[in-house]
Amino acid sequence: MNPSAAERLVAYMQAYAEKDLPTLAAMLDDAVRLQDWNIAVQGREAFLRETARNFDQALSLAIEIVRTFESADGRQAAAELKIVVNGSIELSVVDVLDFDEGGRLLSVRAFKG
Repeated sequence: MNPSAAERLVAYMQAYAEKDLPTLAAMLDDAVRLQDWNIAVQGREAFLRETARNFDQALSLAIEIVRTFESADGRQAAAELKIVVNGSIELSVVDVLDFDEGGRLLSVRAFKG
């Protein structure tokens, strides 16, 4: 059985918290989009470059998934997150992830609360 969008979201968050760029790269569609409150990039290489830059800036990274939501069609999932960077910078974030029919990540939109 294929993982649900919410399960894919959890796997993405685990890989992100572990700074596991190869695992993240394997999840991506070639035309993936990334948008947060500071940047917007499109394409696998741009996504990975921005993610690697974020990893370099964070000496430590902890992500707590407060709750997840999944669309009725199973192609989108969202998570309310508590993120702690470098042990002291706390962020409340909502990430919305979109997947294609094969489960590849099409977009990540992050909203800071």
